[in-house]
Amino acid sequence: MSPTERWKAVMARDRRFDGAFVYAVRSTGIYCRPSCASRRPRRTQVTFFPIPEAAEREGFRACRRCHPADANGTDPGVTLVREACRAIAAGQTPPGDPRRLARVFKRILGITPRAYGQAQRVAHFKQELKRRKQVSPALYEAGYSSTSRVYERTHEELGMTPATYARGGAGVEIVFVTLSTPLGRLLVAATARGVCRVMLGDSAAKLEADLRGEFDAAHVREDQSGKLEGYVEAILSYLDGTEPHLDLPLDIRATAFQRRVWQELRQIPFGETRTYAEVAKAIGQPQATRAVARACATNPTALVIPCHRVVRGDGELGGYRWGAERKKALLEKERDVE
Repeated sequence: MSPTERWKAVMARDRRFDGAFVYAVRSTGIYCRPSCASRRPRRTQVTFFPIPEAAEREGFRACRRCHPADANGTDPGVTLVREACRAIAAGQTPPGDPRRLARVFKRILGITPRAYGQAQRVAHFKQELKRRKQVSPALYEAGYSSTSRVYERTHEELGMTPATYARGGAGVEIVFVTLSTPLGRLLVAATARGVCRVMLGDSAAKLEADLRGEFDAAHVREDQSGKLEGYVEAILSYLDGTEPHLDLPLDIRATAFQRRVWQELRQIPFGETRTYAEVAKAIGQPQATRAVARACATNPTALVIPCHRVVRGDGELGGYRWGAERKKALLEKERDVE
């Protein structure tokens, strides 16, 4: 099913598709089955997942009204993958033929069972760090056998050392500015290492609240000294059509898969587009189209990582974290400049 077909099923509360996919709402952090009777969200806030476990891996919680994890689909491959996910979560080896499981896993989730297990372990470790505030107890609770392995496995995903992450980014200084643009309000934030957030929205207060919520223990302050002037000038020049190449230093957290996707997006030339399938093929995982779409949806630095240049294979624009109208406007501007 295409995202458009899935959205139609959600709008119609079509029970036939319960178990075929779930939809998650970024503003609430909750995922539901298509037939859920809850109030319908805005399309720009919705992300689709093939199975509940995929939504939970991205941090979404199951709706208590429709209990989406209880819905059973008709695809035997989905059933197999869900059983494997439950086994992995329990620390067990998934039953059945490993090669067949790997093929079905990649078809449905876009990653291997091993990668899924590693992501689950990192997520568990991060939860334990937040709860315990100490590395060693969280390390062993998450199933790591040594400190060297946990630093090796999690440093790229966390974007900082585990001890720093346990303190919620305490000690990290982030400065930001917000300003008005033809696309609405723009927020640019950076650490000493580089740009950590570029966000678009309708309200400066909402953008600032989102930034502070993400880095709740960091020292976040509005830039009064002009420290971000160079970054902002480059981004505004891009929006004016005079700076097609935004080659700014970044300081962002990413999984290994997200990093590969985001690096590939930065290679898409100004004025051109790629399909989700083409990006998946370019990173060597042609079956990971859905996972590429999720990586685009979680891009923390709009414009600098040009996820707006990725479109659907049928010619439709596809989703955009900052709103479909902004995506359309950006692509039209780039075509006009070219």
